[in-house]
Amino acid sequence: MGFLAIKKIAVVLLLGYVGLVIIFETFLGIAQPRGGDTMVITSFEDDGNEFNRVVSRLERGSQVFVAVNHWPRAWARRIRRNPNVQITYDGDTIDYRAVLLEGSDHDDVSSDFPVPIAFRFLTGFPSRYFFRFDLE
Repeated sequence: MGFLAIKKIAVVLLLGYVGLVIIFETFLGIAQPRGGDTMVITSFEDDGNEFNRVVSRLERGSQVFVAVNHWPRAWARRIRRNPNVQITYDGDTIDYRAVLLEGSDHDDVSSDFPVPIAFRFLTGFPSRYFFRFDLE
């Protein structure tokens, strides 16, 4: 097998993998699966428009976190611009202020909530960061 054939196979495999990640992320974005420990975050634009996103709820003691570990991140960018959010969980909607974790806070939460390698593979190995939600 020549170099050109190996190169073509590598390109096909890479494109197939990128396609798999796009399909997986698109499915999650459209289906917005609920169940288990999910919650709905309502974020707000400056003009008052609101956007809902179903996310996995992470808890440590009385603290609530969410991991940003997918490529589609419009909701996370909105929260960084306007950290005032509402969280709906178990039928209750409560106002929170999102705090982006950095440094040792980020490292501690990251080690408390590891992600399986299979999930990281399916999502294309995006960088991961966390928000903590403090009561308003």
